Amino acid sequence: MIAKLTGVVDSVGTDWVVVDVNGVGYQVACSNRTLSRMAVGERRALVVETFIRDDRITLYGFADSGERDWFRLLTTIQGVGSRLALSILGVLDPDQLTRAIAAQDKTALTRADGVGPKVAARIVNELKDKVGNLTLGASASAAPAAGGKAAAAAGGPDNMVMADAVSALVNLGYGRSEAFGAVVAAGRKLGDGAGVSELIRHGLKELSQ
Repeated sequence: MIAKLTGVVDSVGTDWVVVDVNGVGYQVACSNRTLSRMAVGERRALVVETFIRDDRITLYGFADSGERDWFRLLTTIQGVGSRLALSILGVLDPDQLTRAIAAQDKTALTRADGVGPKVAARIVNELKDKVGNLTLGASASAAPAAGGKAAAAAGGPDNMVMADAVSALVNLGYGRSEAFGAVVAAGRKLGDGAGVSELIRHGLKELSQ
């Protein structure tokens, strides 16, 4: 089982990269996000997920373990195969994906090729209670707040107040994921007892930065 590759980038395709490791070339399927970091002739390391089928072995490479963890999680969803998971990870990095799931932002997911409204809804519904278990950066700690219980435990505003503030920002034209992230950040600063108007005002400040 191959879990990591470190070597020189030999060639880069539309959805793959060949890494030369001591004279042996490994073709690895990657997301657009990871491919954007690959340059021929440079030395790079990839976190790898190995899929073994009856007739072939396929390697999937990731820029970091956070992307690999999301790939594993996404491919547990019915209708989301490895290629579709890579497509999603190509438009949303791990932190953005965490916020999108926590905010139930289906529109953000449909930016990926092959992801329609039904698949996006399935992903959000099946993963919304799991994002808090991922350690994918600062956004992960914000994800449980979407469920309400964690917000109260952390001393922040309750989830109904936060939901109203997010809705207000969305109505002003902001995307649901970015509105959610701004309100979470504002809630952390303001603490328990913050009202909707305060969250909106400070959320707008977060968005303007």
